[in-house]
Amino acid sequence: MTRRSLLAFAAAVPVAAQEIHHGRNHPNPHHHRSAEEWARILESPDRDPWQKPDEVVAALDLHAGQTAADIGAGSGYFSVRLAKAVGPNGKVYAVDIQQDLIDHLTARAGEAGLTQMEPVLGTPDDPKLPAASVDLIFICDVAHHIENRQAYYAKLGRALRPGGRIAIVDFYKKELPVGPGVAMKISREEMIAELGQAGFALAAEHDFLPYQYFLTFTAKS
Repeated sequence: MTRRSLLAFAAAVPVAAQEIHHGRNHPNPHHHRSAEEWARILESPDRDPWQKPDEVVAALDLHAGQTAADIGAGSGYFSVRLAKAVGPNGKVYAVDIQQDLIDHLTARAGEAGLTQMEPVLGTPDDPKLPAASVDLIFICDVAHHIENRQAYYAKLGRALRPGGRIAIVDFYKKELPVGPGVAMKISREEMIAELGQAGFALAAEHDFLPYQYFLTFTAKS
């Protein structure tokens, strides 16, 4: 993975899209923004109509007591929802590589009483997840930042429990009002092929998001 943070810049609201894209192309894209600034952008209500976060989490079909990992958790936009889905007896690893975002996630979990949400400071090439610990790995608008995806997918695979799933939401490879430039995107077909090379098979697909594909993978038998 590159030095770009796992924070999903592509979730930026359209009005700020150009400014954010420029920042994310910087070798250290969080250099000019604090966690509070990113939280304000990523948590904007303008995002909800097209990201449909509650519908996405419902489609993940998580059950109480399960463990999920949110790769590139950022401000916790999805992490909080995932934590509520697995309940107090479950666990959500909220992974990011920026320390002040981890601090933000820790404070947010504490304020919301989400003891099941555990922020994890990963590195650009390692999510730092315990082996065989996770039922679902969720990656939204982040995969296109990972430089050596095959190696990273292998580490994700080791973190999965038997029968575990990897769910990926990312932008269609075309011009859109939100998200990165076309050259930076991974097409749906490329994503399926890459996960196939890493030992995963497409298990489910949802088409209710206007700008993103939504794919779920399981290990090949």
